[in-house]
Amino acid sequence: MSSTEDRLVGQYAPLVRRLALQLVAKLPASVEVDDLMQAGMMGLLDAVRRYQQTADAQFETYAVTRIRGAMLDELRSQDWLPRSVRSKTRTIEQAIHALTHRLLRAPTETEIAEEMDMPLPQYQQLLEEARGVQIIHYEDLTRQGDDADFALDRSASGGGASPSAHWSNPLNQLMAQGLRHALVEAIKGLPEREQLLLSLQFEQDLNQKEIGAVMGVTEGRVSQLRSQAVARIRATLAQSDWHENPGEAEYQALL
Repeated sequence: MSSTEDRLVGQYAPLVRRLALQLVAKLPASVEVDDLMQAGMMGLLDAVRRYQQTADAQFETYAVTRIRGAMLDELRSQDWLPRSVRSKTRTIEQAIHALTHRLLRAPTETEIAEEMDMPLPQYQQLLEEARGVQIIHYEDLTRQGDDADFALDRSASGGGASPSAHWSNPLNQLMAQGLRHALVEAIKGLPEREQLLLSLQFEQDLNQKEIGAVMGVTEGRVSQLRSQAVARIRATLAQSDWHENPGEAEYQALL
C-alpha cells in the first residue's frame, strides 16, 4: 500500500465506524457491528485503490458508496433476515393493504391484528421480530414478484459499476425520481405519529432512546412503531406504479 493510500485509509477509518453504527441500529441484535466494520474497511480499501479524482466526484462520496456496498454484501452473505421473518412481514403488509382499501384510511394496530386473526400483543411481538426489515430491500427493486429471495442473487452481479457511470445515464436518474416520488407519497400517507418517528430518526438523526423520550414511549414501542411504519410504506409501494429497476447506487441512497 502506498503512503497516499495508507493516509486515506487512516483518515476515513472513523467514517467506516460511523456508517456501521448507523446501519446496525436498524438491524436485529444478532448482527455484529464488528463484522460490518471489517467489511466496511475492505470497502474503504477498495475505494482508495479504485478512486480517480474528477471535478464532480469527491472521494468521501465515492467511499461511502463502496463502504456501504461492502457492508450490504456482508449482510447478504450472512442471510441476516430469515425467510420466516420475511414471510411474516409480507403477511402484515398484505393485511395493511387490504384494510386500507376497505377502510379508505390507515388502519389502526388493533384493526391490523384483527385482520390477521391474532391478539394485539401477538401482533406487537411480530412487529418486534420485524425490526430488521427495511423500507426497500435490493430484491424489491427487481420487481420479480414473490420469488424475491433469489432476485438479489440474480441482480448482485450487476452492482460493480461506479457511481459516476451510473448517474451519467439520464434514464437512471428519471427512474430514481419515480421511486423517490412513490416513497414520498407513501410516507405522506402514514399516521401522524409514525411520520414523526421517521422524521426524528432520519431528519433529526435521533437514536431509539432519544426518539422514545420525545414521543413519551419506551424504546421497545419505538421499535414496534417503526416496523409498522415500514410495513405500511412497503404495502403502498407494492401497489404503486413505479416499474424501474434501479442499480446499487440508488439502493444504497434509500437505506
